Amino acid sequence: TFNNEQLFPKLQKLLESDYFRFYKVNLNKPCPFWKDNSLCGQKNCAVIPCTPVSVFHRHTFVSDQILICNLAVVSLCSEETRQSLREWSKHDDEAERFCVIDDEESPDSQYVDLLLNPERFTGYKGPEAWQIWNSIYEENCFKPYTVKRPLNPMSAYSGNLPDLLPGQCVEKRAFFRLVSGLHSSINIHLSARFLLDDNWYEKKWGHNVSEFQQRFDAQLTNGEGPKRLRNLYFLYLIELRALAKILPVLQRPSFQLYTGQSVQDQQLKLQLIELLQVAKSFPLHFDETTLFAGNKEEAATLKEDFRLTFRNISRIMDCVGCFKCRLWGKLQTQGLGTVLKILFSERQIEALPKSSNSRPTFQLSRQELVSLLNAFGRISTSIRELENFRSLLSMVR
Repeated sequence: TFNNEQLFPKLQKLLESDYFRFYKVNLNKPCPFWKDNSLCGQKNCAVIPCTPVSVFHRHTFVSDQILICNLAVVSLCSEETRQSLREWSKHDDEAERFCVIDDEESPDSQYVDLLLNPERFTGYKGPEAWQIWNSIYEENCFKPYTVKRPLNPMSAYSGNLPDLLPGQCVEKRAFFRLVSGLHSSINIHLSARFLLDDNWYEKKWGHNVSEFQQRFDAQLTNGEGPKRLRNLYFLYLIELRALAKILPVLQRPSFQLYTGQSVQDQQLKLQLIELLQVAKSFPLHFDETTLFAGNKEEAATLKEDFRLTFRNISRIMDCVGCFKCRLWGKLQTQGLGTVLKILFSERQIEALPKSSNSRPTFQLSRQELVSLLNAFGRISTSIRELENFRSLLSMVR
């Protein structure tokens, strides 16, 4: 109820704005883990990027920000100093980030209008698609090596499925649940925006109840479906907590959402702050202080393992053969990586200087902020879609 009635409408309005609908991404990186010749041949897998001309004319922030930054640096710094600044910035960012960030200056990176490239079923499936998730679960989720998942998670299980998380610490259980929750969210979107009919004059997208049941029904999944949905709610709580914690950072007068249209930018910031205040008002927030709270040395080592493992998962997204699936996979893993960055930067956020002239102890790039809000938008929409599927299932029964 909190999501569907209080938060979702405000969030959707925000995500339709120019600032949050454009995401810069490099979809042409080669897979770093295996030779991949399995690019999806389905036309629904294609991504429509923004042309440089259209971005320049309609959205001045893309060109103006770069121009302003370059003029400021050129006039004040030598080439040696500029190189040092870039290295310092890269070092600081790499130390805190939980995912691999695409090189925004790469010629292969392009702006994509997310509203024109929605997340939905594309026809990308089979061994290539399962290889992605098997790589994530088998090699990058903290779990006992004695437990082997079937190649196809939708295939029938023989006997009782063993507990994937026996004897594990709370941090490793949380990691697995985050990945499982992300997987569940993606599957809900694919089931909710399924290609029901494709003929020469129109395409019909809609809810595929049987597809949803195959992934989440307790009987069809040997009891795993409800667990996957609980993990979705767990992911929602984690991301909601991050939105609440980032409020003081974005409330600072020095923080601006820049698109080159000052009046709209000010209104957009007010809308963003209002959304974060609603998120903060939630009465049952997740307590992230329970994570990494043991022995300091062990906690630091575990946190670093946590960060590096998630970074590895973000690199796996470059192995996805469907470009549209790759786009949303990269965005959502970057969004979740930003969530983790926020939750584990409590000291830096609390130490924010009161003066806007002082260098902030914590900040987010535009890319991180856009991925954060859009990733949470996917989770929020998934929660809302669950109500739609419940209604449809009640009609079927």
